Amino acid sequence: MSDPRSNRWKWEVSGFEPRKSSSFDAEEQQRTSAPLVRRHSIAASSLSQHALASKVQRLKDNVQLARQDYLELRQEASELQEYSNVKLDRVTRYLGVLADKTRKLDQVALEGEARIAPLVSEKKKLFNDLLTSKGNIKVFCRSRPLFEEEGPSAVEFPDDLTIRVNTGDETSANPKKDYEFDRVYGPHVGQAEIFSDVQPLVQSALDGFNVSIFAYGQSNSGKTHTMEGSSHDRGLYARCFEELFDLANSDATATSRYDFSVTVFELHNEQVRDLVRESGRNSSKICMGSSEFFVELAHEKVNNPLDFSKVLKEAFQSRGNDVLKFNVSHLIVTIHISYNNLITGENLYSKLSLVDLAGSEGLNVEDGSGERVTELLHVMKSLSALGDVLSSLSSKKDIVPYENSTLTRVLADSLGGSSKTLLIVNVSPDASNVSETSSSLNFASRARNAMLSLGNRDTIKKWRDVANDARKELYEKERELQDVKQEVLGLKQALKDANDQCVLLFNEVQKAWKVSYTLQSDLKSENIMLEDKHKIEKEQNAQLRNQIAQLVQLEQDQKLQIQQQDSNIQSLQVKIRSLEHQALQSSEAKSKSGVDSGLEVQSLPKAISDTMDSSMVTKKLEEELKKRDALIERLHEENEKLFDRLTEKASLTSSPQISSPLSKGTANMPSRTNNNNVGRTLDVAPSPLTAEKSASSVALVKTSSEKVKTTPAGEYLTAALNDFDPDQYDSLAAISDGANKLLMLVLAAVIKAGASREHEILAEIRDAVFTFIRKMEPKRVMDTMLVSRVRILYIRSLLARSPELQSIKVLPVDCFLEKATSGRSRSSSRGNSPGRSPVRYVDEQIQGFKVNIKPEKKSKFSSVVLKLRGIDQETWRQHVTGGKLREITEEAKSFSIGNKSLAALFVHTPAGELQRQIRSWLAENFEFLSVTGDDAMGGTAGQLELLSTAIMDGWMAGLGAAVPPNTDALGQLLSEYTKRVYTSQLQHLKDIAGTLATEEAEDLAHVAKLRSALESVDHKRRKILQQMRSDAVLLTLEVGGSPIHNPSTAAEDARLASLISLDGILKQVKDITRQSSVNTLSRSKKAAMLASLDELAERMPSLLDIDHPCAQKQISDARSAVELIPEEDEQSHASRPADSGTGVDTEVAQWNVLQFNTGSTTPFIIKCGANSNSELVIKADAHVQEPKGGEIVKVVPRPSVLENLSLEEMKQLFSQLPEALSLLALARTADGTRARYSRLYRTLAMKVPSLRDLVVELEKGGVLKDVRP
Repeated sequence: MSDPRSNRWKWEVSGFEPRKSSSFDAEEQQRTSAPLVRRHSIAASSLSQHALASKVQRLKDNVQLARQDYLELRQEASELQEYSNVKLDRVTRYLGVLADKTRKLDQVALEGEARIAPLVSEKKKLFNDLLTSKGNIKVFCRSRPLFEEEGPSAVEFPDDLTIRVNTGDETSANPKKDYEFDRVYGPHVGQAEIFSDVQPLVQSALDGFNVSIFAYGQSNSGKTHTMEGSSHDRGLYARCFEELFDLANSDATATSRYDFSVTVFELHNEQVRDLVRESGRNSSKICMGSSEFFVELAHEKVNNPLDFSKVLKEAFQSRGNDVLKFNVSHLIVTIHISYNNLITGENLYSKLSLVDLAGSEGLNVEDGSGERVTELLHVMKSLSALGDVLSSLSSKKDIVPYENSTLTRVLADSLGGSSKTLLIVNVSPDASNVSETSSSLNFASRARNAMLSLGNRDTIKKWRDVANDARKELYEKERELQDVKQEVLGLKQALKDANDQCVLLFNEVQKAWKVSYTLQSDLKSENIMLEDKHKIEKEQNAQLRNQIAQLVQLEQDQKLQIQQQDSNIQSLQVKIRSLEHQALQSSEAKSKSGVDSGLEVQSLPKAISDTMDSSMVTKKLEEELKKRDALIERLHEENEKLFDRLTEKASLTSSPQISSPLSKGTANMPSRTNNNNVGRTLDVAPSPLTAEKSASSVALVKTSSEKVKTTPAGEYLTAALNDFDPDQYDSLAAISDGANKLLMLVLAAVIKAGASREHEILAEIRDAVFTFIRKMEPKRVMDTMLVSRVRILYIRSLLARSPELQSIKVLPVDCFLEKATSGRSRSSSRGNSPGRSPVRYVDEQIQGFKVNIKPEKKSKFSSVVLKLRGIDQETWRQHVTGGKLREITEEAKSFSIGNKSLAALFVHTPAGELQRQIRSWLAENFEFLSVTGDDAMGGTAGQLELLSTAIMDGWMAGLGAAVPPNTDALGQLLSEYTKRVYTSQLQHLKDIAGTLATEEAEDLAHVAKLRSALESVDHKRRKILQQMRSDAVLLTLEVGGSPIHNPSTAAEDARLASLISLDGILKQVKDITRQSSVNTLSRSKKAAMLASLDELAERMPSLLDIDHPCAQKQISDARSAVELIPEEDEQSHASRPADSGTGVDTEVAQWNVLQFNTGSTTPFIIKCGANSNSELVIKADAHVQEPKGGEIVKVVPRPSVLENLSLEEMKQLFSQLPEALSLLALARTADGTRARYSRLYRTLAMKVPSLRDLVVELEKGGVLKDVRP
């Protein structure tokens, strides 16, 4: 490098030039015996006033431009504010009209509800009378099909009301016996047909009456199948609740609602087992039974058939899988129904109980023992009690024996009174089960035959006539009710349409307020920013003027001082010449005679004094020159600082770029340019490739090391977004309102955070935001403009952290616009001009958005009216209506859906600049708008502003609209950008690792560097992969998108493994080489060292071919060094103790203290560390008996040194070490000492961080193997 002093004058400000030496000075300089070096001085025009004035003028011009931009923005904001106010007034008036209409519709709906309520009550009453006339207790009989292994069938079905059983009694005249029931189902009847007869009871339960349905019969007769069914043919559980749910939805109105809950419990040995509570649900409690006896059960609220099935499934799982227990226990599923009418104040509560009874074969079992007998007795008791209750109710007895069983006491309110009861008897057709079948049928006949309403045929006919009359009257009421319902549905539809219009208008008002508020806040912030900027620039200009004035004054003072110094120098030089002349005359006078002796004596002191004055003047002259140099140097520094400030100011205000000081110095001072300076300039400027790699590395580290900070606002938004449940809202309008408010809260939080904390708040709520958007996209309720704004915030945040994305060039706005009549616009060719490299996300030919705007033509009558009103017809034709604006907005929205090229344009172009470009394009392509603002209605600027705003709003709304099955265009662009960043970073690390993997290793230090570099690259790659997993929400925005390509690192991993093995080999070779640095070796020791080298050579095949030369060279060098050491006898070697601390490095950077408790009062304290050769160094007291004595520092040998030593040799070796180490290591035998010393060495070395790898290598090599004595 060149001396920095040689470049002292290479700075930019002109005017400082070397002073030209005059001929007189040159002659005098040749004359002097001790020549004085001439310094540079400052010329008259040292500082160019014109250059400074031009810079100040440029700053003023920039301020003026900023003021003009501010005035334009203020004008645009005021125009948009006027438009927003007009639009808001219109919407407010329309909202008032709609509100009046909504109130009227609500009033009509309430009147309709009031008219319907009496009809519904009368319908329920008539329907209940119809069911009561048929009997409150009904008995159905169902026979299952025969199984393959069963014999012939013993039952027949003469008609739908009779079942005939072949008893097989040959002694009887008629072995076949008939049983008559309300309905009989053969084996061919499915679940749907049975439910069609059960459906009236479900309707009665919904009308407010308790209903109970029992499934009775022996085991394996089909009871559970009737109640539960199968996956393809559902039973009564699921069908009854689905029917309840459908009827409730059809009957519910805006002022009435139904609520359902379910309880599931089991009766076993007269004990109640709550299956809902055992399933782990935290449900509320409900009491079932009468006032004298009730049980408290957990009931779970269900809102749909899916919830009901889920509760039943969990309850059945809690019940277990014991089939034998199922046969002796009753399962009761109760559906609780609550009805509330706000108009009539009617509140109803009813229950539908579905009971799967235990097997009835227990009634005939006589033998048994233990728990089985107890269970069967309880089943017999409960079934008998149920039969008694049904018989008493059918006979209309005054006393009903409910208290005989827990089953009848719990279901007491569902068996008597106005309740409806259905007993479904399930029988087996197998001849071997005739006795059980007859028993079941006799039990059912006992309940049915006692019914008074069905005593004989005449009674049946009578009640059938009553039922028919009631049915006719019911049909008439239902027809009238249906007409009223149709009228109510029409009113509801009208009310819904009005509500939808209100929601749309409300959203439009919110958008208008939001745009107005945003513009006002932007204008206010920009105004404040411009004022602050103007104030700062004004202050800086004033400071610059003051500094320039001070600098000019200082320069003038310096000039005066330099002139005075020059005059002093000249006078001193004249004085020196006169002194020299006098000295010459005095030397000539010495040769004269004694006549002049008196004169010589007198002149000699004068000459001496003149000589002394000359030396003092010379010193003074040198001091003055040094002072002048210091002043000039300080002046240079001041001018350099001034130039730096001017350059920085010019760059901040976007002024024309000022040339660098080096380039200007080269242009203005060619005489001072040399080869050294050129070389220095080239060294300073980095190459583009190096800069690109360094930038990529910095971006990578920054991305991988980012930590998301939590803030109260971020935590609140995250919780709100995650907890938003659309199922809690009644209508889509409410869901839309809630979702849009959350998105507006996100935007408000980002705006409030400011530019400094914008990235932090976005990173904190990122996962919650995108999960929320992905969850709400299928519902199509979000404002797509809000979605677009949120997406753009995240994409721009990614752009700010990724320099490679900032260099992307996008297509200009002209490529996305075209006139409807002439195709592509005349300026669209600029998108493919040379020098641009746009990113094309679609085909080469991009279809532009057709803008269809034509001047409006008016009739002659309209022209006359306009003239009377004083309005020019040509001016009126330029007016764009609100309907046209809405049409353009909708067309722009349709055009931008799924358009990733347009999304890239929005991301890479500021909104103000993009709207300004659209406005310019409209002015160029539609001449009827290109007039002065005074001639057009509302101003041409206002029309252009409205059109550009409509296009921008449509594009923004379309970019946020999802394209099933993928997300919206901005979401796809965000996913693509994220993948591009990670792919680039992984490929960059792949290139670095590939370069390192192909570099040959030279020695141990080089191997360590390569290993560390590869491990660092692998660590960074893992960090990137971890960051990719945390950014999964950004990478999975596009359904079915291609995954990020992770380059294979097999070659780099193989090289890293080879380097690790090579590092271990070279360290062992180094250890052997260190041990060989002695004068002599014993024969056995030398043989052991050569054997170790042979073992290391055998480990070479585990290395890659590129590492073989390094390992082979190091092993061969070590072998040569060991072979050159002379051998000595074993006896002489044993007689001379090894000195482990002679001629070795004992300098340690950091000591680690260990304390060994030996049972005595004084423990052993040993300090351990590592030297530069990775050897273990200890410091301890020389003798244990003298803890305060002198400490000794020794390098302890590795355990491999003790491998072939005897006990006496080891004692001699340990005599050179501290006594504490000897006491801890020595044992009675050589093997015991080696084992104890290996453990002690490992304990000490593991406390030193730099020796832990060495311990691991020794353990792998078997050196630290614990050999027991």
